Amino acid sequence: MKKQCCVVIPVYKPDFKFNDCLQALKRQKDVDFDLYIIESGNWTTLYEKDIEGLSCKINHIDIRDFNHGTTRQYAAQKCAEYPIIIFLTQDAIPANEYAFRNLIRCFKDKSVGCAYGRQLPQKYANFFSSRARNYNYPAQSQKKTFANAGRLGIKAVFLSDSFAAYRNEALISVGGFPKGIILGEDMYVAAKMLLAGWANFYCAEAVVIHSHNYSFLQEFKRYFDIGVFHIQQPWILENFGKAEKEGIHLVLAEFKYLFLHRPHLIPNAILRHGMQYFGYWLGRHEQYIPNRIKCCLSMNPNYWS
Repeated sequence: MKKQCCVVIPVYKPDFKFNDCLQALKRQKDVDFDLYIIESGNWTTLYEKDIEGLSCKINHIDIRDFNHGTTRQYAAQKCAEYPIIIFLTQDAIPANEYAFRNLIRCFKDKSVGCAYGRQLPQKYANFFSSRARNYNYPAQSQKKTFANAGRLGIKAVFLSDSFAAYRNEALISVGGFPKGIILGEDMYVAAKMLLAGWANFYCAEAVVIHSHNYSFLQEFKRYFDIGVFHIQQPWILENFGKAEKEGIHLVLAEFKYLFLHRPHLIPNAILRHGMQYFGYWLGRHEQYIPNRIKCCLSMNPNYWS
């Protein structure tokens, strides 16, 4: 009997959060799914016991072939028989037993091509990590289409494969995930879908626990990669607006809060956002930087090999 969906988790050097993720998968209710794990040679027997009770397939790939777009497209082709594919990262932990069910329910609307859930910060998340999660993942659900993209701007195509689902029919219709992309495969597909008439749905009722406490250097590298993505895919910004505008909204809201409640963190915020902007600016000018230098500037050095 065909399952409702396939859950795909790319795995690379997993830690304890992956164990927590697998245990949370076992507690999911009102949804029938197969689990598909793609790992890059770091799998150990430590996790064999954790997948017991799950309908799971494990596929091993070379680390050199492990990247944002190609790996997910490989999984999508392997899971072509399923009407819906859920992508989850190894450190995203479903917050309750109805996370998958609630996300899948979005596809009852036949116009929805992709959907993503809410991400709440880990209990040990720092202020900046928590604020970013609360800003990007509000408590209200929202359907986003090309018709309201003028009002939403770049947020219309915001999507996170840390916890996202795709209607296979829609994914195939836009050509699947792009290969050879540094990151942003989720935004790329969402933009393609909106231009093709599909909708992108944010489901606040489908929740995972997922956040990162990035250092200043990690923030720089992450935004360098975002800048590279935007300069290499200019059609996204041309159709949905500049990313800088949304970034300014986030920064202004953050500084307003800090000024009123946590003024001692303002110097940290200035340095953090300065590193983000500098990294983003360099990323948008990556064509002038030698690859050996870009390997040091990027959070994905293998991309430049």
